[in-house]
Amino acid sequence: MEAILDFWAAYSATIAFGLVNSFIALSCYAVLSAGVLSFTTVMFAAVGGFVAAQMIGMFALPPLVAFLFAGVAGGVAAAVIAVIFLRLETHWMALASLALVLITRVVVLNTPTLTGGVQGMLVPVRVSVLELFLALAVTAFVFYRMHNSWYGLVSRAVREDPSVASTMGISTYRVQFIAFLISGAVGGIGGAALATTLQFISADTYFLALAFTMIASTVLGGSFHWFGPIVGAFVFTALPTTMQAVLPEIQDVAKGVVLLVIMILLPRGLVDPRVLKLRLSRSPKTAEQPDA
Repeated sequence: MEAILDFWAAYSATIAFGLVNSFIALSCYAVLSAGVLSFTTVMFAAVGGFVAAQMIGMFALPPLVAFLFAGVAGGVAAAVIAVIFLRLETHWMALASLALVLITRVVVLNTPTLTGGVQGMLVPVRVSVLELFLALAVTAFVFYRMHNSWYGLVSRAVREDPSVASTMGISTYRVQFIAFLISGAVGGIGGAALATTLQFISADTYFLALAFTMIASTVLGGSFHWFGPIVGAFVFTALPTTMQAVLPEIQDVAKGVVLLVIMILLPRGLVDPRVLKLRLSRSPKTAEQPDA
């Protein structure tokens, strides 16, 4: 029992940030699964984070209730952004979403009544790890159901080849618009989770570092299955702590080397459904043929 308590004392913060980063990575995966590379998750997270902070500060709402408001706010922001961004080609959309991250920072700095401006904003309530886990479990269940639904099938078709999907009667715009809405809602919840974990947010909280965490977690875990971003988020979050314990002198270099090795050996990420299916098809049981 004492060992468990020691482990929890040492790594509870890492687990909490792994849960938070899972929301951010899933938001990125939501649009990437429909063939869209976008950094708009950072903007959705900022909207959700500041909305949750205001709801908690003004109305003393519990964190999970504030998460709902943050998700709705992120979804509304995503609907507006999708109408504009889905007119752009893929590479221009990626550049525009990066520009949106910079614009978001400027807006946060120049709206002190809503965001605290350069001083930032305190969040008086801290979300528990159990609450984060419950929120992530519900979100993961939704992604699980979507993966096996009509939407999951058509989004994978759009990602593989939008032109072929269009000839099959699939509306690429509709699928990608829905993907943006999902990304906005999950990104807003992720921003609220980050705000209530840090208990302080500012313009720097939702900036390029969060974009890097989002992309690294999604690619590392695997962008071809909804469970990949969750795995990637925990691995990416745990790497600094692990490297600090093993190689404290060169922890940043070691972390970079480990990431490179994983990505070179597993270019499709740690969770790859295609590899799993190939292994199952080559297993001795499936390879056996029934006697004639």
